[in-house]
Amino acid sequence: MTQLALHELSASELSRLIAARKVAPSEVMAAHLDQIAALNPALNAVISLRDRDELLAEATRADDSAPTGWLHGLPLAVKDLCATKGLRTTYGSPLFADFIPAKDDLLAARMRAAGAIFIGKTNTPEWGHGSHSFNPVHGVTRNPYDLAVTAGGSSGGAAAALAARLVPVADGSDMMGSLRNPAAFCNVYGFRPSWGLVPGDAEGDTHLATLATEGPMARTVEDVANLLTVQAGVNPEVPFGRTGSNFASQLATDLRCKRIAWLGDWGGAYQFEPGILDLCEAGLRVFTDQGAKVEAIAAPFPAEKLWQAWTTLRAMLNAGGMKPLYDDPAMRLQLKPETIWEIEQGRGLTAQAVYEASTIRSRYYAHIARLFSKYDAVILPTAQVWPFPVETRWPQSINGHAMDTYHRWMEVVIPVSLIGLPALNVPVGFGASGLPMGMQIAGPVGADDKILAIGQAYHLATDWPGKRPPAL
Repeated sequence: MTQLALHELSASELSRLIAARKVAPSEVMAAHLDQIAALNPALNAVISLRDRDELLAEATRADDSAPTGWLHGLPLAVKDLCATKGLRTTYGSPLFADFIPAKDDLLAARMRAAGAIFIGKTNTPEWGHGSHSFNPVHGVTRNPYDLAVTAGGSSGGAAAALAARLVPVADGSDMMGSLRNPAAFCNVYGFRPSWGLVPGDAEGDTHLATLATEGPMARTVEDVANLLTVQAGVNPEVPFGRTGSNFASQLATDLRCKRIAWLGDWGGAYQFEPGILDLCEAGLRVFTDQGAKVEAIAAPFPAEKLWQAWTTLRAMLNAGGMKPLYDDPAMRLQLKPETIWEIEQGRGLTAQAVYEASTIRSRYYAHIARLFSKYDAVILPTAQVWPFPVETRWPQSINGHAMDTYHRWMEVVIPVSLIGLPALNVPVGFGASGLPMGMQIAGPVGADDKILAIGQAYHLATDWPGKRPPAL
């Protein structure tokens, strides 16, 4: 049996080897930096990369120091929407092209405290708007499985870096599918936790802003669970917190007692490019082969109502949070058109419109709670289109159906995002053109451990991320 190179190993395997002193952090760092040097120039996944000698020196200091956590000595590139002390954080915006934060955001602080060595950042769309990772500061991130197409977004740099073995594990964030869409496009796992499990910082509004969350990405579900354990836990300064757990210790499950609902195209409401639904339905057979009962069910709520609620609440939050940038004419000139559109949609909202959107969300939550009294999980495709050419700003149509906004083409993620359900993207293989795809397994709020366990059973039966990109 061929022994894998260090950059091929999972983060959990590396963590165990480092703890047992069978491998040194400096060796792990060198292996990943070599991989970055070889592949990142073509991918542009890792940005703001620190000096090699500086990183090797920091890793060497970790060789003989006592482990501080699961990430001890592991190289980590943090998503460029998360502030990192002393390490350039741009948000993909020319307004912050040279910004060096004075402190870590909470997520970065937790990962640093667990022993991670921050090597740089991962690329993202400007302000995270759109599921295609390009911006005027760092350029575009390309897909390791085909350099001509997108890696998705907004955690596109993280997903591409994982697939290309540039990093062993990665963080991401997800408002509208940003942990799931790029994971599907790059053949890795991306987990959106229950809202509140991975808390944000006590900045700006923390009561109404309940759409976005940070979370883990990896090539194995065990790595996802271990990183989630690091990231999760109550921040007493923000409301609606959830207590963390040792998620990796809860991955064993028996699928023979599970009931899973397949929602497909949401009763015809969502358009999909040819081949996507077929590939996902083939993935469902992994569950039935292990004894789970999978049932196709009718859409539990009108898709257009979900879209109305989503776009209203998202626009409200963007307009409020980005008001200082929009109100300054010089700064507004440097905002991408999609961001300006979001803000202007929000500035025109009435209080009644926001109330109605929140009421729709409330009624939908109740519907889904009743659905989960019958099913352990629901499954949807993760994306409606295959990874598209990097020159395409966003898909204008699907099957001849025009997309009326810059993000309508990824509407299938809304049933999860709107009400903060835990959801894991699992790879489902490759289409006729050789490009990856995924499906999302979602469960009731608070069932993160159960969804990860279902995902682990799927991973052990498939290991799609083991199918490396052509360059590897």
